[in-house]
Amino acid sequence: MAEAAAPPRLLAGSRGVVLQEYGVYIAVAVLVVFNLAFTANFWSAANLRTQLVQAAPVIIVAIGMALVIGTEGIDLSVGAVMALVAALIPLYLGYGVAAAFAVVLIAGALSGLFSGTLVAFFGIQPIVATLALLVGLRGLGLVIAHGQLVEVHDTSLLNLGSGELLGMPIIVWFAAGAALLGGLLVGRTTFGRQLVAIGGNRSAASLAGLPVRRVLILVYVLCGVLAALAGLLATARLGASDPADTGQLMELSAITAVVVGGTPLTGGRVRVLGTVAGALLMQLVRATLIKHNLPDSTAQMVQAALIVVAVYTARERSTR
Repeated sequence: MAEAAAPPRLLAGSRGVVLQEYGVYIAVAVLVVFNLAFTANFWSAANLRTQLVQAAPVIIVAIGMALVIGTEGIDLSVGAVMALVAALIPLYLGYGVAAAFAVVLIAGALSGLFSGTLVAFFGIQPIVATLALLVGLRGLGLVIAHGQLVEVHDTSLLNLGSGELLGMPIIVWFAAGAALLGGLLVGRTTFGRQLVAIGGNRSAASLAGLPVRRVLILVYVLCGVLAALAGLLATARLGASDPADTGQLMELSAITAVVVGGTPLTGGRVRVLGTVAGALLMQLVRATLIKHNLPDSTAQMVQAALIVVAVYTARERSTR
């Protein structure tokens, strides 16, 4: 007996699920195929290296942002943390790169500790708590740097931004490491499961005895540390400390990568691989439009449209 055909509505629903779950990967694949066919020198090693290097800082920050959004939070201070780090680096390079590295990571952790404490213990909305740091930390960075750009000449630091390891830029290795650690944290640890549970229903998680406050604080600390790392790498790549420009709009780029990658703003789920794909998609969209002589403003409008589509798709997924 021949099998009965699936109802059209069921088939449409299946296609919708595929697009919701794998849409970002499909979009990346389509863009790669398009560029291979219509963009000159796209497949060259130099161009691929450039695309990965430009996407790497966004990936690093977006991993931390995905963890925060997984708890139904948001962190608008990541760009300001990068600016503060840029201002601090020249002050401590005289003690060695390791000392400067430690100082900037501690600064990122302290900023995350501050915002996490406001959210976890004082019940302040994440957008308000981190908005205060967005304004304050960049201002502090400008005060420390006296509003001036300072060139960096330490070769060890500069090597982090422009050097290579096993044929791959070091900054890309940092991004890959952040993605790997984020994936392991979410998928293989108790902390990751607690994070997702808190984002799904904070009240139920608290009643179940989960350490809600501790998890929330650690999530913001991790986000701050990753933002500080991205700020250090951005300074190393630029070869100068520029708190006025470092990290500008990075919070929006990170949120875009997370949302387009399939992590819902309502929390309860974290898609690390999707976040990486979202960052790569945004970079490919911008690079493709620019290489075809379209202005950067057009790329921004396309990215805005992708955000709307991603949020709508996430809403449809939760409805299903």
